[in-house]
Amino acid sequence: MILAQPETERKHLEIILEADLVVVGGGLAGVCSAVTAARAGIRVVLVQDRPVLGGNASSEVRLWILGATSHMGNNNRWAREGGVIDEILVENQYRNPEGNPLILDTIVLEKVVLEPNIRLLLNTAVHQVEKSGPDTIASLRAFCSQNSTSYVLKAPLFCDASGDGIVGFLAGAAFRMGAESRDEFGEGFAPDVAYGELLGHSMYFYSKDTGKPVTYIPPSFALQDITVIPRYRDIQAKDSGCRFWWFEYGGRLDTVHDTEKIKWELWRVIYGAWNYIKNSGHFPEAETMTLEWVGTIPGKRESRRFEGDYILTQRDVVEQREHADAVSFGGWAMDLHPADGLYSELSPCTQWHSKGVYQIPYRTMYSRNITNLFLTGRLISVSHVAFGSTRVMATCAHNGQAAGMAAALCRKHGCTPRQVDTGELRTELLKAGQHIPGATLRDPQDLAQSASVHTSSCLELAELPPNGGRIPLDASRAMLLPAPAGQAPAVTFLVDVERPTTLVAEVRESLRAENYTPERTIHREEFSLPAGPAQVVRIALQAGIATPRYLAYCLMQNPAVSVRLSDDRVTGVLSLSQSMNKAVAKGARQEPPAGSGIDSFEFWLPSRRPGGKNFAITVEPPLRLFDGANVLNGIARPTVQPNAWVAAPGDEHPCLTLSWAEPRTISRVELSFDTDFDHPMESVLMGHPERDMPFCVKRFRLLDDAKNVLFEAEKCHLSRFSVQFSTVLRTTALHIEVLETHGAPAAILAVRCYAG
Repeated sequence: MILAQPETERKHLEIILEADLVVVGGGLAGVCSAVTAARAGIRVVLVQDRPVLGGNASSEVRLWILGATSHMGNNNRWAREGGVIDEILVENQYRNPEGNPLILDTIVLEKVVLEPNIRLLLNTAVHQVEKSGPDTIASLRAFCSQNSTSYVLKAPLFCDASGDGIVGFLAGAAFRMGAESRDEFGEGFAPDVAYGELLGHSMYFYSKDTGKPVTYIPPSFALQDITVIPRYRDIQAKDSGCRFWWFEYGGRLDTVHDTEKIKWELWRVIYGAWNYIKNSGHFPEAETMTLEWVGTIPGKRESRRFEGDYILTQRDVVEQREHADAVSFGGWAMDLHPADGLYSELSPCTQWHSKGVYQIPYRTMYSRNITNLFLTGRLISVSHVAFGSTRVMATCAHNGQAAGMAAALCRKHGCTPRQVDTGELRTELLKAGQHIPGATLRDPQDLAQSASVHTSSCLELAELPPNGGRIPLDASRAMLLPAPAGQAPAVTFLVDVERPTTLVAEVRESLRAENYTPERTIHREEFSLPAGPAQVVRIALQAGIATPRYLAYCLMQNPAVSVRLSDDRVTGVLSLSQSMNKAVAKGARQEPPAGSGIDSFEFWLPSRRPGGKNFAITVEPPLRLFDGANVLNGIARPTVQPNAWVAAPGDEHPCLTLSWAEPRTISRVELSFDTDFDHPMESVLMGHPERDMPFCVKRFRLLDDAKNVLFEAEKCHLSRFSVQFSTVLRTTALHIEVLETHGAPAAILAVRCYAG
């Protein structure tokens, strides 16, 4: 029996929790920050005001996770974010290729609960900040309505990943809300007042076919006249979920305090749209359909942006400016929406891409005036225009990993966020799988760096055989191939010609070696071709290549010509077409308004598997860029070169060996595999034909110098695989035998070995 307390003594249960870092916000940015910090050895409290993790990616909102890959709709190749967000996306692809948001919930939650250093508080809202001084947070107060418990959260460090910035706001951190003028940062894309200064919220719905007639009677609050939405004719019965991203509202309101008002308006629209689908008579296919799910909280795009020691702007994005303290990257378009949302006569979004990915500096990830506050997710220090790119979830998550690792270094060295050694931070992030454009891992503790590398074979790319059918040149098409410094290889295509014609071929490169936009023609030839099958088109450059880079060997549009294809796939090699993805672009060439400060260029895009086959080619001399030394070069994905050891296709027992002149003591081995960083792996709704990436190693084993088997993996599908030996190994050699792949020739991107 519990005896009632006197009325004057009743209060909520209060629990005091102490940690090294408190992360507020359980979206992907907060999750990646908390997981990274916990893995680095510090105690973390992760506070989420919702019943599930994942934020806009969760089953509560159901937006797909995207970042620099941009639906494969821009020229950013091999640009999927690394680290914890990559683990989530690859695992979701493996378990959940159908894109079920409920399964994604479990994958994100599992990442957190597997970390013993994380105390997770769900349904818990922070409502008060207590400070030990004008510029220092001492503790937070939060309340969980589900267990009627108040929490006092004490830590030396705090990370605000809450979206609206509740911690930063209450702590007095400097912030901005709304768009800057064009003059403040010299941003030609800055919107005017008529366009609006804030992005709105969206909510989605799912439907299903029941197989029998279903009647729908709308609620009284449903929007009665669907024609007040200028785009109402774009509503389709077959669409659902975030394909209705343009159901957006609230950009003219206070996107923090008017959220409930915005939600009700979005509900009016959703139920009115379903009434239109069911009862207008325009959608006979909807007769047997019913609503399966409607969102209950809106997915927010923009509210507060906080100020760090640096504010990232349009020019950083477009010019791809380099930063000495770069710890992350972005690559989504600068994607702004009219503030009137679905009630606007304007296009629902304006997306302008850069020619490649851009660096995000660490100085954007902590408050300039609150000394112990990290900023992550959509709160980082950016202008409104740059925010149009950095706001997407995979970018936010990647930034979250950087903030989490920085917090661990603060605890290690007893310093503030501003005092973190960014060189050490970059090294630790690269070791944890983070990709930082232009950065190379140089780890003095890595024993592999002192090893000699031997392989059973190495791919010499001389041919991709004509075993995959053919494709017409209804658009200009290209093979994107790595080229070493010096003389670029000659490439021969096999074409079928319907009628006599002249075929134009070009070799193009990017102005920046690290980009893949084929913008400068360095070689051009014309071939007079008679009608007939299996004709040879050989493209041979006369000039040399100054630096290693990718070249696009282009066959220009000609409907009279078809090109033979190959089913063979190789790490770091793919085909492109000069085309558009209407999800993220208005045409196959980007033509921004004059004075916008944005570049004009063509989009050359790969196709998704099972399409996107390579062209059947021969290469002279063969490309010898896939040798074993690549696993030690500190780059674990294709960049200006493939950066991979790839075994010869005929090698039945691929093996890579590290050897040392003297015995080495090894307790841990880190391996990086190719899970196709060009694949965006949208997390929900879209669905994917594959669970495993064809380039990834499936089965492998490790052996010592006496060929004793130390470890064997049977079902590998992840980008990174860590092997911790139960007893310390002392050996002069480590053999990595690839027993099976998921389809393509065996490939390994990186190998690292550690004594402890």
